[in-house]
Amino acid sequence: MQKDTFYTQEQLVDGVRANDAAILRWLYQSQYPKVRKFVLDNNGDEDQAKDLFQEAFIAFWGNIKDNKFQPENGSALTGYLYQIAKNKWLDFLRSSQFKKTVLLQTEHDKIDEEEDNDWMQYRTLVATEINNLGDNCREILRRFYFAKESMELIAKAFQWTEATARNTKYRCIQRLREKVKTQIKS
Repeated sequence: MQKDTFYTQEQLVDGVRANDAAILRWLYQSQYPKVRKFVLDNNGDEDQAKDLFQEAFIAFWGNIKDNKFQPENGSALTGYLYQIAKNKWLDFLRSSQFKKTVLLQTEHDKIDEEEDNDWMQYRTLVATEINNLGDNCREILRRFYFAKESMELIAKAFQWTEATARNTKYRCIQRLREKVKTQIKS
């Protein structure tokens, strides 16, 4: 299977559910490089990238087979796999296991990491503050930004009108911005 092969979201979902080897291989080959780059750019190594991708792929595969995820747009499925991997890596970075690891670095590595450090800290702060927002806000933001669900679908899930869902999402984003600003200032 060539890397430039294009599958529709329906073909990908059906292929994952049917354990189609060509589809699974295409997903692995097309998505692993993105996850690898993310892990390597964020204090990981090659082995960690491989392990993480395997874990993410298994979770992704299980969620698709159990109908826990339905793609909403042309890149939703591959974005979902990447998001699972990214969240797993960020969880690892926040874990005590990572904090106990001693990293050996050259001076060149330190300079590169210092440039990326602020961005990584900001992303970690945002992820932490999202978790502190409360269940409704966290779920709305997850559904809208990560699962790429429409406001109509989110409103139905919460048994709200679309206007209520939109207003609630707006208030959640505002609260998140304020919390992040407060944390940055302190």
